[in-house]
Order: sequence, then C-alpha cells, then structure tokens
Amino acid sequence: MTTTPTVLFVCVHNAGRSQMAAGFLRELSEGRVEVLSAGSEPKDQLNPVAVQAMAEVGIDIAGNTPKVLTTEAVKGSDVVITMGCGDTCPIFPGKRYEDWDLTDPAGRPIDEVRPIRDEIELRVRALLAELVPATDE
Repeated sequence: MTTTPTVLFVCVHNAGRSQMAAGFLRELSEGRVEVLSAGSEPKDQLNPVAVQAMAEVGIDIAGNTPKVLTTEAVKGSDVVITMGCGDTCPIFPGKRYEDWDLTDPAGRPIDEVRPIRDEIELRVRALLAELVPATDE
C-alpha cells in the first residue's frame, strides 16, 4: 500500500513563490503528490508577473487564488515548505519542515522573476525525487 504524500507551500502572501512551487509540483508529480499552498497574509490575487513567468514554461497558475494558512492544512501535510513567513507558520511535532530562502517576486520585473522561478523549479524537482523515488520499469 502506498500513500500519496501531501506537501504544503507557505509564503506570506501566497501570490508568488508558494504558487509557483505548487504549480511546478502539481505538473511534475503528475498526481503522485497532493499539493497545497497558503499564506499567512494572503493577497486578493496572484502576482501577475509570477503567472507570466510560469506561463513561459508551460504551467498555467492563472486560475489559482491565494488562500489563508490554516492549522488544518499544516496538520494534514507530510512536508511543509516555508518561504519567508518566519514565525507565522505553525509548527507541529512529527512534520517535516524546510525553509526555502527565496527572493520575493512581488513588485519585480519579469527579468528578476525568471531566476526565482528557475530556482523554485530546481528545489521542487529535488523534493519530488525524495518524495517519489523513480521506479525502474
């Protein structure tokens, strides 16, 4: 029996970094990982430059909406990835936590958001390889 791991990406506004990370993991895991994202102080809409940067690599996050971080989301996740939300993320024993130190794309032009997006993709690919090891057919 295998269980599907759940990953929660958290940043303050849930409008850029966490949404890009969730978009990559949803796309790359092909359903093998349940993906959540939330923010401690969510904005009312996604960062349009983050949406544009993801569209450039063929991932559509335009329909996503920032969500507020809940303790239930944290409790229900196997891995919690924080991105600059510091002490506002609740900590529960037995959970795997990682803090990814990434530049906030808010207010930055596309040329500055692309490297952030690419760094997120590298980290998501490494995380996915740990969570869902490749199987030899």
